[in-house]
Amino acid sequence: MSLTSVSAGYDGRVAVEDVTLDIATGSLTAILGPNGGGKTTLLKIVAGLLRPWRGTVLVLGGPPGREAHRVAYVPQAELVDWGFPVSVWDVVMMGRYPGLGPFRRPGSHDRDRVRDALTQVGMGDRAQTQIGALSGGQRRRAFLARALAADPDLYLLDEPVTGVDVTTQEDLMAVLGAEAGRGKTVVATTHDLAAAAHHFERLIAVNRRIVADGNPDQVLASDVLAEIYGGHLITIGDKTVLLDDAHHHDPEGPRR
Repeated sequence: MSLTSVSAGYDGRVAVEDVTLDIATGSLTAILGPNGGGKTTLLKIVAGLLRPWRGTVLVLGGPPGREAHRVAYVPQAELVDWGFPVSVWDVVMMGRYPGLGPFRRPGSHDRDRVRDALTQVGMGDRAQTQIGALSGGQRRRAFLARALAADPDLYLLDEPVTGVDVTTQEDLMAVLGAEAGRGKTVVATTHDLAAAAHHFERLIAVNRRIVADGNPDQVLASDVLAEIYGGHLITIGDKTVLLDDAHHHDPEGPRR
């Protein structure tokens, strides 16, 4: 996928400006940056949910949305209506619908894919649980299972491991790493710098523009972090520490 000189925003307010980047097939890439810096906006542009004001976007060889059935977009957990009366099985089966077409019903192959996806994320015993009854980590697992069930070529994941316990984080990242190993492209936003350094091959730092792009050692250097986050950083001895903005997950809107 590639973006060339892309700018976009909401209600006349700029969210990302003059962004150019290429992401190789089969890569595991994290997009990081401050709250409101444009991370979610970039995912929405690639997913075809937000039309850029200018610039060119190519996704799986065509414009965004043309190959929608080959793309799995997983929004932030905070943007989901967890009160909706559906089971975990129903949610994961939703991943199969784009490939079925308007008049086909799920068949045995689709049910097998759902069952396999639930097993991959360790949720096989929760299939009939109402989605809202799950813990935060279980909800992340269920929505990753929905993406897996779709068998996409491109995963777009908005904060997939934010706010979960270490075991869940490790389990989900192992699944995503395995998907990249199969030649699938994984792009995830995060503000968890430790997780980004540990799990991702490439980091792209965004604050309206691309501030840094490279491996974790390059992007997480203290001088680069200071440029990305500004006053959100403090230095204690020889370490630079990010003061986490506890509520980095406000809904998508003009500030992104």
